[in-house]
Amino acid sequence: MSANEFLPWVRRAAAPSARAGMPAPVAATDANTDSPHGLQRRTFIQLLGIGGLVIAFGPGGARRLDAAEPMPATAANPWSPHVYVRVDDDGTVTIICHRSEMGQGIRTTMPMIIADEMEADWARCRVEQAVGDPRYGSQNTDGSTSIRDFLHKYREAGATTRALLEAAAASQWNVAVAEVFARQHEVVHRPTARTKPFGELVATARTIAMPAAASVRIKRPDERRWQGKTMPSIDLVPMTTGTAVYGADVTLPGMKVAAIARPPVWGGKVVSVDDGEARKVPGVERIVRIPETPIPGAFFPLGGVAVIAKNTWAALRGRDALKITWDAGPNGTHGSKSYRSTLEASVRAPGKPGRTNGDAAAALAAAARKVSAEYHVPYLSHAQMEPLAAVARVQDGKVEAWAPTQSPNDARNTIAEYLKVDAANVTVHVTLLGGAFGRKSKPDFICEAAFLAREIGAPVRVQWSREDDMRHSYYHAVAAHRLEAALDAAGKVTAWLHRSAYPSISATFAPNVAGPTPDELTNGASDVPWDVPNMSVEACPAVAHARIGWYRSVNAIHHGFAIGSFVDELARAAGTDPAAFLLDLIGPDRKVDLSKAGLVGPGETYYGAPWGDHPLDTARARRVVESVKQRSGWSTPLPRGRGRGIAVHRSFLSYVAMVVEVEVNPDGTVLVPRATVAVDAGFVANPDRARSQMEGALIMAMSNTLHSGITFAEGRVEQSNYGDYRVARMRASPHVVDVHIIESEALPGGIGEPGVPPAGAAIANAIFAATGVRVRELPVGRQLDGWETKVAAG
Repeated sequence: MSANEFLPWVRRAAAPSARAGMPAPVAATDANTDSPHGLQRRTFIQLLGIGGLVIAFGPGGARRLDAAEPMPATAANPWSPHVYVRVDDDGTVTIICHRSEMGQGIRTTMPMIIADEMEADWARCRVEQAVGDPRYGSQNTDGSTSIRDFLHKYREAGATTRALLEAAAASQWNVAVAEVFARQHEVVHRPTARTKPFGELVATARTIAMPAAASVRIKRPDERRWQGKTMPSIDLVPMTTGTAVYGADVTLPGMKVAAIARPPVWGGKVVSVDDGEARKVPGVERIVRIPETPIPGAFFPLGGVAVIAKNTWAALRGRDALKITWDAGPNGTHGSKSYRSTLEASVRAPGKPGRTNGDAAAALAAAARKVSAEYHVPYLSHAQMEPLAAVARVQDGKVEAWAPTQSPNDARNTIAEYLKVDAANVTVHVTLLGGAFGRKSKPDFICEAAFLAREIGAPVRVQWSREDDMRHSYYHAVAAHRLEAALDAAGKVTAWLHRSAYPSISATFAPNVAGPTPDELTNGASDVPWDVPNMSVEACPAVAHARIGWYRSVNAIHHGFAIGSFVDELARAAGTDPAAFLLDLIGPDRKVDLSKAGLVGPGETYYGAPWGDHPLDTARARRVVESVKQRSGWSTPLPRGRGRGIAVHRSFLSYVAMVVEVEVNPDGTVLVPRATVAVDAGFVANPDRARSQMEGALIMAMSNTLHSGITFAEGRVEQSNYGDYRVARMRASPHVVDVHIIESEALPGGIGEPGVPPAGAAIANAIFAATGVRVRELPVGRQLDGWETKVAAG
């Protein structure tokens, strides 16, 4: 293809087209372009990314999975046998995905489960993104819940639709329903081999009463076509060719762009504003004050001063020209160095019990040998690739928003509360998410757009910069841990004491919350699978001085790092191979109902599920450890400067073990040539996406462990962008990640989050094996400078 042929083709590929579930953006060449040459970000990506036609190979052969192509016309009143399913008279099946897509593949996995149970032809299915609406059930796409909480509901939706279509065919043929069965978008009459396509059955199916849920037959494992098998992502082509629609890609007629100067300290407020220079910036149209929200604030905006402009560049330049005097408020003295000392002092004193078995204090006091260690993990930012952006329009008392939100119904309700309107008058459309990790489940940025759209009487896109994202986030909690253990003469652990201090997520929603609750300890601290007779897990005080929010894996990140590292220290102290020590610590196979295992004040549910549904199964923990030990070549020697580390962690109802191999260069740079992962998450609906999640979890853990950290000085975040908030680079990423999924029909656990917690400890333990340097504070950063000299000196 010549250049003259290529460029027009790119422009055609870049042209907007209808998207399922949301109005199409107005145009790629919108009036708000910031480029003097008219080159859009979207077109630039396409120029880079479209080198050829991307084809996905799925059931039924090759087909282009282009979610951006126009959907075919549908009947005026399609049949809706279930809230997640519509079937048109021509047989087209539309499956409504009520969860948000951020690369984890839910827009593929959820529909394929329903289509499988329906016996629908995958090539005749379309996926529509749901707006925020309580009728879909929880739409909060975090906590690794999409399959864990909804697998049975998805199966039931497909099976119910199949049953109704089978009943419709039996009615049309005047035969018993037992004589018919659905097969690949048609119903077959078994005795005569007659067939009826789904489309011809819709009119009759509308008239048939809904079957009782108990009578609906879910497929047996041997009947499944796609569940538990790999399915290519329906969003692969749009994502890789620049036609996917993310938050900042939505453009409405007459839309303005807003950049906001927010209080630099949580709880701060504007004292005065001089906006004279800002108003002189070409393209700036208005300056609008956003009221500050008193702390704790929950999901409401921080407040500040918004610059409204014709385009993003003008809005940002105008904001830079504002001269604002701030009152820092009650958190103006918060600093990371002094706060670390506060947390360390907190864990050196008894805390509130979270789990008590036996008498750990007495066993430690009487022990002939004790081991103790303290660990520190800094605040973390989500640092997702796509900064926050939201578009809103307010007309005739109706609020409409478009955003990369993880939780559209929560966004809907929060907008309604913030603007004091009825939630029935608020519609939230969900775009694709360019990463999220928990940040985009908080709708403060969407509320900003809705507030400003109402104030100026025109659609508004609020655009956060990377610096905004880094400095005004809901941070993963800074944490201190102290662990103590007693070892008997044989090196067996006879007592375990674990104290944690970190600001609680609850402090973002309620005043006077002084540290983690015992329930927060069940996120990987008080629910450890250890065979230890005397155990005490305690929560220690920690007052919040910044907005704290959930981040991928939540408290299991620092719980997993501290616990996994301490187990390795115990193994070294006992003179035992760490993998063998870990297996001995897990002990004999047993199932433990954690609600009856010494937990103090357990909540009504465990990760949202009944306690009895997910007992602590130590055989599953043992199995994943044995798997990675065998598959990694654990006992084979490595050259100087290389080492392996092992860790296991249970979180989000799944068991994950990792062996990570590191290579530490003389300058202290840490590379990860290889990692081995085993995961037991019960039934895994889409193994390929599960493997991808484990790979991504490892790389995220590399960032958390080796590089990333948020620090505060005088209440303000000191980092601003990837230059000083470092993440793992391609050179350091593993060449090989061997992910082994334990096949199971057990209730599903989480997949998106459980891979992060053991990875951090495995990396730190591998560093010790390679260098002799014990990592007890994160990030590793400069701790390995001169390690060879230190080792040589003894």
